[in-house]
Amino acid sequence: MQPYSDEQLMRMVRDKQGEALEMLYDRYAKLVYSFAMKSTPDAQLAKEVVQLVFTRLWTTESGYDAKKGLFVNWLLTITRNIVIDQLRQARNQPAVVPFEPSAWESLPDHLQLHPEAAVSRTWLKERLAEASRALTDRQLQLIRWLYWEGYTLSEIAERSGEPLGTIKNRLHQALKLLRKQMASVREEVIE
Repeated sequence: MQPYSDEQLMRMVRDKQGEALEMLYDRYAKLVYSFAMKSTPDAQLAKEVVQLVFTRLWTTESGYDAKKGLFVNWLLTITRNIVIDQLRQARNQPAVVPFEPSAWESLPDHLQLHPEAAVSRTWLKERLAEASRALTDRQLQLIRWLYWEGYTLSEIAERSGEPLGTIKNRLHQALKLLRKQMASVREEVIE
């Protein structure tokens, strides 16, 4: 029997076919769990994140759109958002999402069925690392706090003792610089 693609399984999940969700769970639960564990040392929280991610897959109306990218990237974005939500809810505890670029290398690679996707992911990570070198330390810290540790812009302003407008401007400049740096990547892909 030919295994279903992720897109086919998500269509089946939208049609409320439980076995499709089970197949996705079997295929990606370890990846989601390991991603959650990279974000928090709390194994129980990581297990809750796995449950919430697959519950979201079952209940989401919008679903996955293959035209917008790989399923695994979409799934990890959902996972990241749920981890941040959970950490925000538990803000009274000193839990943060560590972001170490080297940690991405140890994530299990479930793209074995699509080796070209694994190569392209590695290539893109290298381009992002190159692009991030153009950022200042303060810009990198801001991006870590905002996107990986889940702080709001107001919390970052309070934490750094700087005006909110300064933080917003720094973020705008950082994203503008990254966009400019990544434009060359788009040109390489087109050529």
